[in-house]
Amino acid sequence: MRFLGRSLTGLFLLALTFGLLAMAASMVSSAFKARAERDSAEPTASERVFSANVVTVTAETLTPVLTAYGELSSRRALDVRALTGGTVTEIAENFETGGVVHEGDLLLQVDPTDFEFAKELAKTDVSQAEAELRDAHAALELARDDLDNATRQANLREAALTRQRDLVERRVGTEAAVETAALAASAAQQAVLAKRQSVITAQARVSTADAALQRSEIQLDEAQRRLDETQIYAEIGGILTDVTVLRGGVVAANEKIGRIIDPSSLEVRFRVSAAQYARLLGADGRLANTDITVRLDAAGLNLSATGRIDRESADVGEGQTGRQIFATLEASPGMRPGDFVTVDVAEPDLVDTVLLPASALSATNEVLVLGPEDRLSSAAVELLRRQGNNVIVRAPALEGREVVTERTPALGAGIRIRPVRPGEGIAPEPQAEMITLAPERVALLRTFVESNDRMPDDARERILAQLDTGALPADTLARLEQRMGN
Repeated sequence: MRFLGRSLTGLFLLALTFGLLAMAASMVSSAFKARAERDSAEPTASERVFSANVVTVTAETLTPVLTAYGELSSRRALDVRALTGGTVTEIAENFETGGVVHEGDLLLQVDPTDFEFAKELAKTDVSQAEAELRDAHAALELARDDLDNATRQANLREAALTRQRDLVERRVGTEAAVETAALAASAAQQAVLAKRQSVITAQARVSTADAALQRSEIQLDEAQRRLDETQIYAEIGGILTDVTVLRGGVVAANEKIGRIIDPSSLEVRFRVSAAQYARLLGADGRLANTDITVRLDAAGLNLSATGRIDRESADVGEGQTGRQIFATLEASPGMRPGDFVTVDVAEPDLVDTVLLPASALSATNEVLVLGPEDRLSSAAVELLRRQGNNVIVRAPALEGREVVTERTPALGAGIRIRPVRPGEGIAPEPQAEMITLAPERVALLRTFVESNDRMPDDARERILAQLDTGALPADTLARLEQRMGN
C-alpha cells in the first residue's frame, strides 16, 4: 500500500511538472508573438497641429523712419574772456556756474585805476595838441598877411621901375634913377619869396600840429577803450558755465573766465551711413531739409523736440565713416547741450509695401504663407527697411494672402497649423475621442499601469485619474493595449 501511494504521488508530481512546463512554453510563445506583432504594427500617432498667428498681406504706402544717435550742442555760445589784466573789484551776483544772464548785463569789473590815469594823460595830450594847432593856424594867418603885404610892396616897386623907364624914354629921367628903382623892385621880389617860404613853413607847422592832435585823439580813444574793457558785459543771453573767477581775484589779458550758453537755440549733430545718407537726398542730389524728431530717454522721463535738417559736414572725418548731419531744433525744454539723444528722420514714402513683424522674416528673406488645408509654404519677399521690431517688405505676389507673423523652429513648409487671426482667440485643441470601458477592463488596465516602472509619474497619475472616470482617450487606450500585448 505504501508503494502504491508513493507511485501515485510521483505520477502526480510528474504530471504537474509537465503541465507547468507546457504553460511556461505557451507564455513564452505568446510573448514572442505579441512582440512580433508590436514591432510590425503601423504607428497610430496622429499629426501634430500647431497654433500660429497670421496676418493678411495688404499693400499700402509707408513712411520709413531712419533712427540715428546724436549729440546736442548750442548754436549760440560765447566764451567770457578778460580783455585786460588786473584785479577783479566788482562781480555780478549771478556771475556763477548756472547763473542766468541777459544780453547787456554787467558781469564783472577789473580795477580801472591805471586806465583812468592813462585816459587823463591822453586828455592832457589832446589839449596840448589842440593849443599847438591853434598857434599854428595863427602863425599861418600872419605869414599869409606878410606875404600879401610883401606882394603889394613888390607891385609898387615894379610900378616905380616902369615909371622911371618911361621918364628915361621921354628923356626926362636919368639912368641912375632907373637902376635904383630896379634894385628896389628886385629887393621887393626877394621879400615876397621869403614870405612865401614863411607861409609854407606855417602850413607845415599846421599839418604837424593836426597830425599830433589826431595822434593824441587816437591815444585818448585807446585809453577810453582800455578803460571800457575793464567792464565785461554779456553779449548774449543764456546760462553761465565754467566760471573760474571770484571777487578779488587777478585775471590776465585774454584769460577765459566763463562761458555763456543759450539753451534755447540748440542743434543736433548725428552720423548716418552712406546708404542712409543716399536715401535722404532729394531729386536734385542735395540733402533735403527733412523734418526730424529728437528723443531723450532719461530714467523714465521722455523728452522730445522737433526740428529740420540744416546742413552736412564737408568731409567724412578722420577715422570716421558715413556722413555727419546737422539739424536745427525748435523749442526743446528740458534738453541741454551735451545730451545724447535718439534722432528719428522721416524718409521718402515707399509705395506698395507691407509692414510685418521682424519675426515673420527668415534669414533668407522668406515668409511662411498659409495655403490650402491650413498648410504652410515658403515665399520670398523683397526686404526694404528694418524698423525696430518690424520690417517693410514688398511682395506683390502675396497680396491678399495670409502669412505667419512669428516663425518658430517647429514651423516650416508643409506643416499644418491652426491660424490665429487678429482679434481672434487661440483655436481650441480638438477633443480626443473618449472610449467607455467595462469595470473588468478598467481593473486590468489599472493593474498594468500601476506595475509599469518605466512610465513617468505624472503620466501614471493622469491615466489613473482618467481610469477613475471609466473612460480613456482612444489613442491612450491603443498605446496601453499595444504595450500589454493585446
